[in-house]
Amino acid sequence: MKQHKTEDLRNIAVVSHAGSGKTTLCEAMLYDTGTVDRLGKVTDGSSNFDFEPEEVKRQITISASLYSAEWKKKKINILDTPGDPNFTVEVSAALHAADIAVLAVDAVDSIKPLTEKVWRAVEERQMPRILVVTKMDRERADAEKVINDVKEIFRVKPLVLQAPIGKEGSFKGVVDLLSMKAVTSQGDGAKVARGPVPDELQELAESSLEKLTEDLAEVDDSLMERYLEGEKLGPEELADALRKGILNRVFMPILYSSGAVNVGIQPILDLIADSCPSPAEMPPVKGAGPGGEELARRPSADEPFCAYVFKTLADPYAGRLTLFRIFSGALSPDSNFFNSTRGTKERFGQLLTIQGKSQKPLESAQAGDIVAVAKLKETLTGDTLCDEKSPIIIPLAPRPQCVISFAIEPKSKGDEEKITQSLARLAEEDLTIEVGRDPQTNEFLISGMGQVHIEVTVEKLKRKFGVDVNLKTPKVPYKETIKGRAKVEGKLKKQTGGRGQFAVAWLELEPLPRGQGFEFVDKIVGGVIPRQYIPAVEKGVNEAMVGGALAGYPVVDVRVTVFDGKYHDVDSSEQAFKIAASKGFKKGVLDSNPILLEPIMNLEVIVPEEYMGDIMGDINSRRGRIMGMEATPSGQVIKAQVPMAEVLKYASDLTSMTSGRGIFSIEFSHYEEVPGNITEKIVAAAAKPEEEED
Repeated sequence: MKQHKTEDLRNIAVVSHAGSGKTTLCEAMLYDTGTVDRLGKVTDGSSNFDFEPEEVKRQITISASLYSAEWKKKKINILDTPGDPNFTVEVSAALHAADIAVLAVDAVDSIKPLTEKVWRAVEERQMPRILVVTKMDRERADAEKVINDVKEIFRVKPLVLQAPIGKEGSFKGVVDLLSMKAVTSQGDGAKVARGPVPDELQELAESSLEKLTEDLAEVDDSLMERYLEGEKLGPEELADALRKGILNRVFMPILYSSGAVNVGIQPILDLIADSCPSPAEMPPVKGAGPGGEELARRPSADEPFCAYVFKTLADPYAGRLTLFRIFSGALSPDSNFFNSTRGTKERFGQLLTIQGKSQKPLESAQAGDIVAVAKLKETLTGDTLCDEKSPIIIPLAPRPQCVISFAIEPKSKGDEEKITQSLARLAEEDLTIEVGRDPQTNEFLISGMGQVHIEVTVEKLKRKFGVDVNLKTPKVPYKETIKGRAKVEGKLKKQTGGRGQFAVAWLELEPLPRGQGFEFVDKIVGGVIPRQYIPAVEKGVNEAMVGGALAGYPVVDVRVTVFDGKYHDVDSSEQAFKIAASKGFKKGVLDSNPILLEPIMNLEVIVPEEYMGDIMGDINSRRGRIMGMEATPSGQVIKAQVPMAEVLKYASDLTSMTSGRGIFSIEFSHYEEVPGNITEKIVAAAAKPEEEED
């Protein structure tokens, strides 16, 4: 691909909810620009964007993918993103690399809760955006509903640039209001015909143009003044106002399309090339200098080199492929740069442009471009690359919190180390994968954004690294504590010939406020226990706390005071006092009204209005407490606190209850006492394995 100046680049991220037609729209863009010679389809596995085996199998976008196309001598870097809530981190990464958000909203379902979540991410970044109404050829397509929802839900002014020609199955093109030309698809849609507005649409087009002119005039005070005075505004003036309005986010331009039948695609490409901002028009990127001071880099080749790594691809054979957005400066092959995040120098060979699953070499790259290099040793997603003489660190893109965990174990013995290494490689590629061993349950856990996310990761683990694993619901990390007080004698007296073992430690146990952990108090006076044995008493208590007397879970929030004891000049030892204290503590727990504690999670669920009753009833059935509700135009936000044991599989349950229209987030809040009837079951379950061992 030939070199392009910063002014001739366009970086777009196509975003929205799952099933909105994003990938199909992107495929049509590639075909109409002549980048590919066949219209790729998700349904038959021929997609140029969804090429990973897991994507082909599930027919969904899992990973943000990049393809470059050329239109009107502009290079358009197209980032196709997932719409499934399991993979929202990919959307965040793509938005960090792009300048323009193309929001795809299908004409049948309009705006969904997840669309609104993506919209908020776009607004937080203050990105220029356009909206493409997709699936205009479908039955029950309703463009007017989308426009009304844009006003009510997004609370932004819709700027309707077109009028659709035909409805549902007869949709065949659009009227471009600014030029007052009908743009209709010919044959397979790769060619279009531009002609006069159909007679039946003439009146609608003229009234729509009048409204469009008024909306565009609001961009500039002088234009508005001339418009109000009755002066006719020319096409070039309106086009300038459109460019200015998109850059300054004054309104939401709306266009109509159907990627499946390749209708309305070329006017979208025209708008991106002619009216959407290039990287040169974007504000400087901000970061931190070596001393923490705020720095900025203008989008110019004359500035020091600065880039942000938004994606890493892990390959067991080819190594890492690092994708980054150049914010300033220029880059040539066979060079090096400084990783300011990690404080290391990196050398690379070829400079690559990404074309789906393949790469093509580049002779150079300018500020604003999105490129890749292979086999960097230290660099990972979120790192900043820059000129060593002008270091800067760009803030990390926000990362969502994991919402589900599974215990993972190898199907083949001896693969434990291989699992650890392979998952670490996949975690380089996907920052929302978290792996580690639970110190309490000793299970190896994998956490992610949902059950589908974990399943896809396991599939990649087998395909890329040959590791086959089993997934299990993780154990709940219960804890034990006491509600009462007790004074107990911990005693060890053994005489086996020769030197015996003797120690007595009197302990007092009392509860501490929740979250206080453990406190050991020494009240020994008169030397009834020699000073050198007191640490052994504390150690014995600590070791006994690891496995509580009730169900074997760790004991917390307890104050233990040693206040009396006995010793023997010959038979006492540190070991004896440690054992005596351990026995005393276990007895004391049983005498102090022991209880189980369970982790309580903060749960936030966003669902359409019609599911609110079902979701609230379900939360109550899970022993949850509704903490509050908030109405939004696209649905209800329900906040609750629910025991972890009740929501281990909530991701799949919510999908089932809401037909995939609900989304949620979850995080740890605190520990609470387990109800008595459930405690009995947990204690019985804990005792069962011991009985089986006996």
